[in-house]
Amino acid sequence: MADQRIVLALKFLLLVLFFESTFEQQQQERLTSPIERAALLGLRSSLGLRSRDWPIKADPCSIWNGIKCENGSVSEINISGFKRTRLGSQNPQFRVDSLVNLTRLKYFNASGFYLPGSIPDWFGQRLVSLQALDLSSCLISNAIPGSLGNLTSLTVLYLHDNNLTGTIPSSLGQLVGLSVLDLSSNMFTGSIPVSFGSLQNLTRLDISMNFLFGSVPPGIGMLSKLQYLNLSINDLSSSIPAQLGDLRNLVDLDLSFNSLSGSLPAELRGLRNLQRMLIGINLLGGSLPVNLFPVPSQLQTVVLKSNGFIGAVPDVLWSMPRLRLLDISGNNFTGMLSNASLNTNTTTAELNVSQNLFYGGLTPVLRRFSFVDLSGNYFEGRVPDYVSDNASLVSNCLQNLSNQRSLLGCTSFYTEKGLIFDNFGLPNSRQPPARENSGKSKRKVIILVSVLGGFGLILLLVILIVLLLFFIRKTGNKTQRGVGVGPATPVPSGSSPPPPGVSIDFSSLGDIYTYQQLLLATGDFGDANLIKYGHSGDLYKGISESGIPVVIKKIDLQSHRKEAYLLELDFFSKVSNPRLVPLLGHCLEKENEKFLIYKHMPNGDLSSSLYRKTNSEDGLKSLDWITRLKIAIGAAEGLSYLHHECTPPIVHRDVQASSILLDDKFEVRLGSLSEVCTQEGDTHHSRITRFLRLPQSLEQGTSGSLTTTCAYDVYCFGKVLLELVTGKLGISASSDAQLKEFSEQILPFISIYDKELVIKIVDPSLIIDEDLLEEVWAMAIVARSCLNPKPSRRPLMRYILKALENPLKVVREENSGSARLRTTSSRSWNGSLFGSWRHSSSDVAVIPAASSARPGGSSFKQSGTSNSQGSGQNGGGDHSSSHRRHSREIFPEPYDEQDVEKQD
Repeated sequence: MADQRIVLALKFLLLVLFFESTFEQQQQERLTSPIERAALLGLRSSLGLRSRDWPIKADPCSIWNGIKCENGSVSEINISGFKRTRLGSQNPQFRVDSLVNLTRLKYFNASGFYLPGSIPDWFGQRLVSLQALDLSSCLISNAIPGSLGNLTSLTVLYLHDNNLTGTIPSSLGQLVGLSVLDLSSNMFTGSIPVSFGSLQNLTRLDISMNFLFGSVPPGIGMLSKLQYLNLSINDLSSSIPAQLGDLRNLVDLDLSFNSLSGSLPAELRGLRNLQRMLIGINLLGGSLPVNLFPVPSQLQTVVLKSNGFIGAVPDVLWSMPRLRLLDISGNNFTGMLSNASLNTNTTTAELNVSQNLFYGGLTPVLRRFSFVDLSGNYFEGRVPDYVSDNASLVSNCLQNLSNQRSLLGCTSFYTEKGLIFDNFGLPNSRQPPARENSGKSKRKVIILVSVLGGFGLILLLVILIVLLLFFIRKTGNKTQRGVGVGPATPVPSGSSPPPPGVSIDFSSLGDIYTYQQLLLATGDFGDANLIKYGHSGDLYKGISESGIPVVIKKIDLQSHRKEAYLLELDFFSKVSNPRLVPLLGHCLEKENEKFLIYKHMPNGDLSSSLYRKTNSEDGLKSLDWITRLKIAIGAAEGLSYLHHECTPPIVHRDVQASSILLDDKFEVRLGSLSEVCTQEGDTHHSRITRFLRLPQSLEQGTSGSLTTTCAYDVYCFGKVLLELVTGKLGISASSDAQLKEFSEQILPFISIYDKELVIKIVDPSLIIDEDLLEEVWAMAIVARSCLNPKPSRRPLMRYILKALENPLKVVREENSGSARLRTTSSRSWNGSLFGSWRHSSSDVAVIPAASSARPGGSSFKQSGTSNSQGSGQNGGGDHSSSHRRHSREIFPEPYDEQDVEKQD
């Protein structure tokens, strides 16, 4: 009993001590400084933080999210991932002035929380206790203040994924306690500061994806603790300093996408802990040092692609035990594959030696690689069984395979090497003729087969024409979903079979990504990387393994059309143009989810770039007129290519501001290509239907089945032009009902006879002079022509492009009524810049309501509504005739189409 009492007493004593310590801890966690509490409330107000995160009545140290205190003072603030209130999100700015009163603040993290504006200079003067600063992905702009170099207590500094400009201040070299410095994905210029050689405690240095030039400072080789060094995607030149070989602890080295020259220094063999070496896409050359890669080696990834390396590849490179990826493609390496014995049983590695000068037979070293690309070399002989089925072997000299080099090319190469080429089995090689008589008999057979084949082909064409005419009469217009024809290509594992009429060449669709690579690139497809929910898939931003920013479309086949992604792949496999968003690759390995990878467009799309956030009082900056006209021309070029340079013509079907993507120079790349299809029927559909005496259907409305005609793209493009002229967001994405409302507000002020009217609808944020106003006026006229309710009367895209390239010709020749203009033949295709533009009375039917209210309105402005009035009066009839003649001089029509219309 006594022992039990002692145990109970001890338990009671422990409980008392626990509650006392908890009470003391709570007392310590309470904020005791009224100045700091006021500072937090001021920060809450200036940033627009929600009450659920920072409730006013609660104690910040114990209740507020992201707040930690020490000794009654605020020591940490973490607002990463917070959302602003509705009022705060209307005008977000870098307003953190209240931080000056938090003198004991050690940690400030605002990553992913938008703070558009500049880093205040007082950051480096007042926050002297700061140890960690994370302002990544905050939309910060302008230069880094040099005063940040005064924060000598800093150990971590993250400023990546912003819009920072100017040079990197050398004062950052004073942060000798820094262990992590990440300035990647900004717009820095100039050179890497030499002072960085003083950052002896750095373990991670990332300055990738900027515009830096000059050489790599040798002083970086003195950073003995450095484990991660990324200087990729800049314009660094000169050679790789040998001092980098002194970085004994380096695990990851990325110097790719620069202009580095010279050879790889042999001193890099000192990087014994290196796991990733990425030095692809530079101007490096020479041979690889034999002892560059020590054994045993920790290397898992080696990328030396797209340089100018020559000579043989060291044997050790083929058999490094931990190797997962070896990419030496696009060089001038030569020699034979290694015969070295394998030191590993792994078969998960990937090998890419394409576009080199390798020759000889394939060796067992290929057993260890699950995927190999040997294309573009001179390998000979048969393909062994141990080469995987998904290996790329095109453009070699291998036996019994298609798509190999010519016999002459292979023989010449081996002869230059002083080797004998065994061409037996090469698909395009010629075997010695058996006998001359045999050759003659074969020629006779060929002639006979050709004659019979010709008759058969003619008969087949006749049958096809009859069937085609019957099909057209029976079904009328039917959407053609494919974008071309071609030999079918096997569909990769995991993907659905292509729809009828679609054949996809997957070899032309960029790289094949694994699902694991996409998870790493997008942070497991986290919400922080979500761009938007698209109608054909969800879009995420990401960074590929090579450091390239990409956009990944995640397509859930359970909620999207299963054939949509295949139709888009079919399109990209057959169509290529600089005005289309580049497809970098795809991932089809998952059954219910497919992924398409595109090049990232730094300026987003037109809908988000027409007005950009700034740190000015207004908070938004409008695109200037020159840039708007450039965007209109670029989009017209892309659509003109699809309509007039593709056979059959291709219809985009989703032309709006959100599908007009903009690169870093505001060059247009058309996106949203999941809805493309070939145009219904022929481009001269009206003529064919008249010939076949079919019902005319092209004079319908603006929606419905006509979304598969080029005229529908023209109509949608007209809405985009109105958006550029007026600055009214959402016109191009509006429904028919919404567009009707927009049209009633805008179209009455677009008259080809009165420039001053357009001033009432021009975006008020535009600053334009008299000449620029004429260009705006011209674009408005083009937009109105595109919005003609009759599809057959809308201008062709190639003439829209010409008009936008020469906007002053749209408005400066029609008003004078000069003899030169009046003599322009309305029956010639080239009678005017506008070629086949058509004009109808409906184009001006709504103008008089606005123009008649103006004093001194001209008779031309009122004639549009009086075509049927006073038809028996001479004056009225002459005036109407004059109006029509003048219109045709501005928009001349081709001779043959006019005659067809007159017959109707």
